[in-house]
Amino acid sequence: MAHTSSSSAWALAVYCHGTFLSLPRSTGCSNWATPPAQPRGRTLGAQTSWVAVHVRVLTSLTIILAIFMVITALVKVDTSSWTRGFFAVTIVCMVFLSSASVVFSSSIYGMTGSFPMRNSQALISGGAMGGTVSAVASLVDLAASSDVRDSALAFFLTATVFLVLCLGLYLLLSRLEYSRYYMRPVLAAHVFSGEEELPQDSPSPPLVASRSSDSHTPPLCPILKKTASLGFCVTYVFFISSLIYPAVCTNIESLHKGSGSLWTTKFFVPLTTFLLYNFADLCGRQLTAWIQVPGPNSMVLPGLVLLRTCLIPLFVLCNYQPRIHLKTVLFQSDVYPALLNSLLGLSNGYLSTLALLYGPKIVPRELAEATGVVMSFYMCLGLTLGSACSTLLVHLI
Repeated sequence: MAHTSSSSAWALAVYCHGTFLSLPRSTGCSNWATPPAQPRGRTLGAQTSWVAVHVRVLTSLTIILAIFMVITALVKVDTSSWTRGFFAVTIVCMVFLSSASVVFSSSIYGMTGSFPMRNSQALISGGAMGGTVSAVASLVDLAASSDVRDSALAFFLTATVFLVLCLGLYLLLSRLEYSRYYMRPVLAAHVFSGEEELPQDSPSPPLVASRSSDSHTPPLCPILKKTASLGFCVTYVFFISSLIYPAVCTNIESLHKGSGSLWTTKFFVPLTTFLLYNFADLCGRQLTAWIQVPGPNSMVLPGLVLLRTCLIPLFVLCNYQPRIHLKTVLFQSDVYPALLNSLLGLSNGYLSTLALLYGPKIVPRELAEATGVVMSFYMCLGLTLGSACSTLLVHLI
């Protein structure tokens, strides 16, 4: 979940430290950087099966690390005299950063598709944990720090250190007997038509593929056919989530803002939006470690996903400001935004994780990696569509 967690952290940084970029904070600005970055990443995510997974992971991690080093170095640079140039540099960095993040996350998804389900679940939960840690760090920073540049330097420097750590740990991964067992190539025993049912966990050990099978391109159409329902669930879950969060959520104000309390002004959005959403998202993803219902073939799963559409009017009827077309504020309490953000995050974490976990397990094992990449494509598609449509939703309110 590198892409979703980094998007959440970036939205948090834009909201809390808008002055760092010397750009005005306007209505719906939390999603301003998402559309130009994600289409390129979406295209790259669909093409990653042409390059070896280790090359994709190491290359994308190196690119992400290099970009963060550049951004960290620019923190202390005074950009007030060249704001347009700095904005252009930021956009370019985000395009490459988003592309590399999607390649990295799709490659990791594909790799863990061959591992037991508990490993994939831990990977997905880790993404939400990153968003939660960012939200907590943001609250601490708002309460204790007075210098925006020092705060930004601390955030980017911490991210750079963790990227170096991540790169080192990945290099150690291939040395573990446990990971080597599941990372072995699997020999395709038959041509997959998309109609067969496969047991969730096959007890037989993987077969070492021949050289010709290594160069074989996975059949995309059968994978798309087999994962159509789960792919729709992933796409629609992230579509609804990115449609509401953060563009709509961050503009919901406390009804007691005039009291002057820090909890209803400075800390209201970071607490009720960023922290509650990310923590609920983490809880939802972690819940799938113990509860995995409904199953991959159940129609209840798409039904629950479609039911999340009701969250859109509920958020709109909160105290969203400024309101131009819709004047009615139905929920006259600050409790409602907190509850709705928690519900949005919990349902996002649980339903998306279930669909992402099921995808690589309903195809033959030799197609698990390719299916993992396809599932990550569905995720990026939902994020892109939701982010693009959020601008329209904001203008309709």
